[in-house]
Amino acid sequence: KIGETPKVPFGFNDDGSEPAPQGPYYCGAGYGLAIGRPVADEHYKKCLQAGVKIAGINAEVMPGQWEFQIGPCRGIEMGDHLVMSRYIMLRVTESHGCICSFSPKPAEGDWNGAGCHTNFSVKP
Repeated sequence: KIGETPKVPFGFNDDGSEPAPQGPYYCGAGYGLAIGRPVADEHYKKCLQAGVKIAGINAEVMPGQWEFQIGPCRGIEMGDHLVMSRYIMLRVTESHGCICSFSPKPAEGDWNGAGCHTNFSVKP
């Protein structure tokens, strides 16, 4: 419903039941596995067009769950690129009729979380 937080993640069954267990969706390709690829691909392209330092994307373990990697960046510019990439994702989802969640655990049950993790180098 309009104005309510969705309770069924993208790629889950409309009746609220869970799809097949996690595993084949991770870095998956093909119908029924790479759920949401058009959203992820458009987001990646729009970030590149906007000058956001985006290094890649991949499907995650839950249907409809995608990860994108921002960087490489120096120092606090990482925050600028991350905030802009999130804004672009929210705008892209408008045209696909879905909603993006940045929740670290968007679905209860045996599904891996989706926290914002950071990779860094200690070499100058």
